[in-house]
Amino acid sequence: MKPRLVGALVALAVLGALFCLFPEGSSANYTVTYQLLDRVDGFTHYRLNVVVSESLHQYYVEKDHELITENDFAKFVTPYALKPVSDSLRQLYDDDEAFVNGVLMIVHQITYEVTGPPKYPVETIVDGKGDCDLFSYIAASIIKAGGLDVVLFYYESESHMNVGVNLSHDPVEARGTAEYVVHGGKKFYVAECTGEDWQKGWRVGECPDNLKQTSLQVITLEDCEHSAPGQVTASYKTLQPSLLSLTVSPSYLLQGGTVTLSGQLSPVMPNANVTIYIKLNGLPWTELVTIKTDLNGYFSYVWNAATAGICSARA
Repeated sequence: MKPRLVGALVALAVLGALFCLFPEGSSANYTVTYQLLDRVDGFTHYRLNVVVSESLHQYYVEKDHELITENDFAKFVTPYALKPVSDSLRQLYDDDEAFVNGVLMIVHQITYEVTGPPKYPVETIVDGKGDCDLFSYIAASIIKAGGLDVVLFYYESESHMNVGVNLSHDPVEARGTAEYVVHGGKKFYVAECTGEDWQKGWRVGECPDNLKQTSLQVITLEDCEHSAPGQVTASYKTLQPSLLSLTVSPSYLLQGGTVTLSGQLSPVMPNANVTIYIKLNGLPWTELVTIKTDLNGYFSYVWNAATAGICSARA
């Protein structure tokens, strides 16, 4: 059976001392397709479909984008959100080097365009464009989700960024001497994330000439994002789109009253998990409950709206 994607709805709620207001609606998804080869010099092509729900995209759009010091780079690496992409690549590539080169094939297909403020990987995937730091965040996220030790390489004098990867063996596919940096007693091989020729682009261990003698700062990823209210979906199959509606009733009530959050997954998918998240008074999104759809794809949950203020809900 083909997987079906759950769209996400954003329902806004205003909780005051006397009432709360819940508009209702529904939303769809963003789909991006990437080409892959079975190996760097291979001829067998695969198409990886990556789908981002509107809910997940909106989460990252609203998330803090402040960048004060170089140490803040790490927070833009989001391995949990992109783990399905990593899992899909691992289906093709058992070897660590081949896996990283597969990641580079993906980022090399994203249109290069100089951007302003930093963005999270999900935002860049949806935008379909970015520059070196945004591509590096995507690559580092997928590689880290794949279980490899990865860091960011920041070349301040060149205003450039790429990534460094600790491999289980020295690269054998690099065209020339493999370039690496020793950090913490480990070799981190350069993985250049820019370049628009995904079939013949940079491989792990290859480094642009202008960076080989350039000093760099190693940004470790202990402070990367460790959880998120959702993940992208990735598959080599053509995914059937779906829609998730969310209705809130009543539309207003006294503080401390109960409200029913309900909806339907269409096309019908029985026994599917639906997670409802809430954000109270500008605080981070938190999981309210995970429930299952019934035989007709419907779900329902009764919530005690005890907190006054402004609340957002999404599923």
